[in-house]
Amino acid sequence: MPNPWRRYEGAPRIDLPAGPPPPEASALSVLLGERGPLTPLRGADLLSQLLFYSASISATKLVPSTGYRYALRVNPSSGNLHPVEFHCTARGLAGWEDGLYHYQPSCHMLERRAGGVFTAAGTESLVFVLTAIAWREAWKYQDRAYRYCLHDAGHAWQSLALAARACGMDTTARTDFDDAALAAALRLAGDEWPLLVVGVHAPCQGGEADWSAGEPNALSESVVDYPWPATMHAATTRRPSYPPSRPFGETVRGRRSALDFRGGAETMPLAALRTILACAAIGGRITLYLYVHRVDGLAPGIYLLRCADLELVKMGDQRLIAAGLSLGQDLAGNACVAFSMIANTEKIVADRDYRDALIEAGAIGQRLYIAAEALGLRATGIGAFFDDEVHRYLDIRDGQVVYHFAIGHPVHDPRVEA
Repeated sequence: MPNPWRRYEGAPRIDLPAGPPPPEASALSVLLGERGPLTPLRGADLLSQLLFYSASISATKLVPSTGYRYALRVNPSSGNLHPVEFHCTARGLAGWEDGLYHYQPSCHMLERRAGGVFTAAGTESLVFVLTAIAWREAWKYQDRAYRYCLHDAGHAWQSLALAARACGMDTTARTDFDDAALAAALRLAGDEWPLLVVGVHAPCQGGEADWSAGEPNALSESVVDYPWPATMHAATTRRPSYPPSRPFGETVRGRRSALDFRGGAETMPLAALRTILACAAIGGRITLYLYVHRVDGLAPGIYLLRCADLELVKMGDQRLIAAGLSLGQDLAGNACVAFSMIANTEKIVADRDYRDALIEAGAIGQRLYIAAEALGLRATGIGAFFDDEVHRYLDIRDGQVVYHFAIGHPVHDPRVEA
């Protein structure tokens, strides 16, 4: 197993403030598109909050037989191997020096690699370049390693994008860059490849708006109260409607991959499943097939998610099939619901489209993770499956399975320590 931490020896390390305040928004409101209140933090405090809730260590896991303890992070990874690195460029960020930085999750620090303005990746005040070190996966997973690197990049992207949204900021993601030029501009090691550029529209040096004096005038000396216009306006005002859920910060810091699910007769509500599916929507390259095992009000079977509706494909108990297709892993059958993510091959017309499709699948997986956690359930990404058998069983003719997933009631994992 290679070293899980990339370090830049000799680079100055900058401590990020410990225990940054958690974003106030609920996890489901963020997943469904609502921004949290803009964080009033500057510089190091803002970076600390953003990275603490998107990329930092959140717990440790103890191996009882050996006494070895290893770290778990906020963003999930196949086999907890974490091939993805977070690099960022800062430009005009309030209270922070312009330059190129690398995040070191082992100590919640930023390594300052260079000063000055870097625009190779973008011109936003904060630009993150998510890279992958394939060897971190390949030593264990061999030929499947690249697929997992792309899944993990999608998870990391959404982890960062959702944390930024919870803190009141917008992000943009790009994959249309020159790989070699960007790697050279950031002086990446030869074993590290850029996969995704995420621009964060963070508060810049201007600070808050400088309001001019001025108050609205009174239109008349007295006003007669006619309640119906105000009542009707209130009735037609769009208000976010979300089921009760845990706060964003608590949810992402508490997210874990389920070791297995309890199975048996324990079910999940149909309303919870519909909320999770609403949270999962992103992009257009991926189609979701559901193996419904135990969902209240929904007959067991295989369903296709089509325009927010569930279309029955096959009826009947699918638990053994779901487990068998997922490389014989019982958790796909013990879950309340499992998923096959299918990339539309008609939209994969170039090699780069394949990369983007798997990154999108990872992004959907991250949203499924957070939505399940917010509703008191738990999830697990499954990167190993029998591709051809999935295609035959689901009758997939113009698609490629790229990711499996499962959601349900988790068994307790005694190895995890917060």
